[in-house]
Amino acid sequence: MSTYVYGIAASSHPSLPEDMGGVGDPPCTIRILKAGELAAIVSDAPEGLRPKRRDLLAHQSILSEAGGGGSVLPMRFGSVAPDDSAVTEVLVERAEHYRERLTALAGRVEYNVKASHDQEAVLQRVVADNPELRALIESGRQAGGGSYDDRLRLGEMAAGAVQSLEEEDAAELRNLLEPTAEAVSAGPESTGWLANLSLLVPRDAADEFVGAVEEIRKSHPHLELRVNGPLPPYSFVEPGPVEPAASTTSTATHEE
Repeated sequence: MSTYVYGIAASSHPSLPEDMGGVGDPPCTIRILKAGELAAIVSDAPEGLRPKRRDLLAHQSILSEAGGGGSVLPMRFGSVAPDDSAVTEVLVERAEHYRERLTALAGRVEYNVKASHDQEAVLQRVVADNPELRALIESGRQAGGGSYDDRLRLGEMAAGAVQSLEEEDAAELRNLLEPTAEAVSAGPESTGWLANLSLLVPRDAADEFVGAVEEIRKSHPHLELRVNGPLPPYSFVEPGPVEPAASTTSTATHEE
């Protein structure tokens, strides 16, 4: 049977409670695989695993419990290896990397910040900042809406101005948040978000980070910010020992 991997820790890491169950229905039994100075928190991998709420919460619960006993490198939901031997082999092959990551991520958490535009506020802003666009709007108003070509030109100009502002705001948001974090990782681009950033923050500086995000909200009212965290530092573990199973969504844990 395939092996589901929750996280990696030092082999001296405290054991998890015996009654903790993992993903699957019924919950799979948690096991610890050790190789030298490292250990992997695993269970059997249930067939047909999907990112259902119960399994997402089970994955998070295991990592939260393990994290209470020391540094743990979290694997994303759906990380599956062919068998136990494949996991321990990777622990040996990448031992130096995992030891370095365990030290670097100790006492750190991840925050994910996604940004989008308040469309009405942004349109008002680009019109106010663009004299040519204002002139086209006024000309069209006086001409009862203008010709098709006039409307097309107006739409293209407005769309271009909004896209430019999205790029400017994405760069500015990163510049404002970088000083509050030890590391920043840009997530995959997706429709609806002008920025998708994961930030590594010391646990004892989390309040300061959240406060910095609130200040950006106040100073940039045309931005809509979604903050998720604190999370285990998923984005700062790579390379991982396994790839997420094809049947799961590797970013599912970030969306909770």
